[in-house]
Amino acid sequence: MEREIAQLRQKLATGGSGGDAAETIGNLSFVGKVLEGTPARDLKSMADALRANQTGRVICLIATDDGKASAVVATTADLGDTVDAVELVRLASAALGGKGGGGRPDMAQAGGPDASAAEAAIAAVRGALSAD
Repeated sequence: MEREIAQLRQKLATGGSGGDAAETIGNLSFVGKVLEGTPARDLKSMADALRANQTGRVICLIATDDGKASAVVATTADLGDTVDAVELVRLASAALGGKGGGGRPDMAQAGGPDASAAEAAIAAVRGALSAD
């Protein structure tokens, strides 16, 4: 049953059949979503689903649960050295009242104690991409 719930959450996050609400920022495609009541452990697989078969895409997912928030930032492989997920997730974490965060240049995770700042965390990542 837990696996079915996780699959349903992933379908909701990815827009069901893979369609999503990506916005264009410069030459990048950006997907930023707040997923309420979602366990942090589900974020990486959701980010993988959103970047599958895509190029030039940055994904920022914020899960809120019990007043806390977790963030995952992922990039497609073609972005290589141009967009660093670790730097971006640290911006999201700071907005959430957290410190740090880490991972690989193509996928990073962080958290923070302030779930009410989830939209601000996405805006911080969006702003950093706009500045580039």
